[in-house]
Amino acid sequence: MTYRVSFVCTGNICRSPMAESVFRARVAEAGLDGLVEVDSAGTDGWHEGDGADPRAVAVLEEHGYGTEHAARRFQASWFPRLDLVIALDSGHRKTLRRLAPTEQDAEKVHLLRSYDPAAGDDLDVPDPYYGGLDGFEECLEMVEAASAGLLAAVRDEVEGRAV
Repeated sequence: MTYRVSFVCTGNICRSPMAESVFRARVAEAGLDGLVEVDSAGTDGWHEGDGADPRAVAVLEEHGYGTEHAARRFQASWFPRLDLVIALDSGHRKTLRRLAPTEQDAEKVHLLRSYDPAAGDDLDVPDPYYGGLDGFEECLEMVEAASAGLLAAVRDEVEGRAV
């Protein structure tokens, strides 16, 4: 049975596609392709159908990550098929938990940086949209730092299902 993870930010053109690309690479490196499905979406639909922000694409490509992407809006109806919904900041987490049809679905929503033990109390990934390329680099660093812990948690869930 496939384990499904969805990353969510505001418009699905900066943070969540970066997180999706990085985590998809980590899943492949871990040999979990076919067992873990990764996607992303936004809490708002302003950019539906658009590709990722060109600055996000440039940073991802520079670091060897895939960049194929089309923005979409997160739908509450997706909750039953998802195992984990990863919010990029506390505002997204609040919105997603409000959208969740059940308490069980709301419990699927977690902040990405909660998987990074070095993150401390600041668990938001800042939105790089209104800044320069350095904000996208910082976003990538935060995403990469949290991905190891997230992968460990997902691997435990996938292996638990196989038992």
